[in-house]
Amino acid sequence: MQYGQGDPEELKNKFWHAIADSPFVFLERNDAPDAAVVMTAQLDKNADHSIWFFSHKDSDLAKMGRAVATFAGKGHEIFARIEGTLTQELSRDRLEQHWSNFVEAWYKGGKDDPNLLMLRMDLGEAEIWSTKLGALTTGKMMLGMDVREEGAEHHAKTSLR
Repeated sequence: MQYGQGDPEELKNKFWHAIADSPFVFLERNDAPDAAVVMTAQLDKNADHSIWFFSHKDSDLAKMGRAVATFAGKGHEIFARIEGTLTQELSRDRLEQHWSNFVEAWYKGGKDDPNLLMLRMDLGEAEIWSTKLGALTTGKMMLGMDVREEGAEHHAKTSLR
């Protein structure tokens, strides 16, 4: 059965705020779901069509291609499943923009480590859920009442391109 959907723009906005607050995703290539890993998303507030990651050239992610990132926000108030494509980011400016002591801790040779690989995930379709349903809906759930329509308002299939 198909139900309505919430406001995609509102949910996208909530998603971007949530991932900025807690930038951790579970990232996997479509053809290697058993090789999924937790990664730190590097965000650019002026580029809501891509997310960047630091990885190693010998990692499974280095094979690049179609990928999925799964996100759970702090407090479990927002969730997302994001499809996209992983490619190598060659911009030294982009690397400099996202470099930090936290990143450097993973690379013995720093920014010039021969095994350093910066990836860009060009974003595509996404499914976003907000669990902030409100007191009335929560009360209805406690009474076993049908809340599917209210729940649909907190879910959207949308594009992040």
